Amino acid sequence: MSRRAAPRLPSVTTIAPFLISLPTADRVRAHAFYRDGLGLDAVGELADDGVPEPLVVVVNDATRLMLIPTGGFGWVAGRDLAETGTSECLLGIVVDREGEVDEIVERARAAGATVTAEPESKPWGYTATFADPDGHLWTVTAGALAERASRPADARRSLGGRPARPQPPE
Repeated sequence: MSRRAAPRLPSVTTIAPFLISLPTADRVRAHAFYRDGLGLDAVGELADDGVPEPLVVVVNDATRLMLIPTGGFGWVAGRDLAETGTSECLLGIVVDREGEVDEIVERARAAGATVTAEPESKPWGYTATFADPDGHLWTVTAGALAERASRPADARRSLGGRPARPQPPE
């Protein structure tokens, strides 16, 4: 009896750009925060409110962040939103130096973020956490975690010490 192999799905490393969508109560405020607080550029045609529609900011060459008005997010996601103040994930920024953690946190704070954990040394590195104006949590980390996260995928090991899953050949 012959068994057919299941079709191979693309790995995360082959999905580009990778799109992260978050709800926002105020598009103009979110645009200003991500531009001024994190230095991210929005792309697209401007709507009547002066903000691109859809509101998509470029995180890096392979990652985009789309901010969807709260009223439409449940419609897009197909389920109700979590209550404000409930966090289902942490978004992370990995930097090289501890000073960069401090700089990003202060810039985010000045643009309207609420710092939920001030910068400090932890076992995985120098880190801080802040909430954007819509309550989405962001961590900024330098140190051991940052060093692991910046290694190529084939050399990376999980935090538990096991080898990373091998990547398919290109």
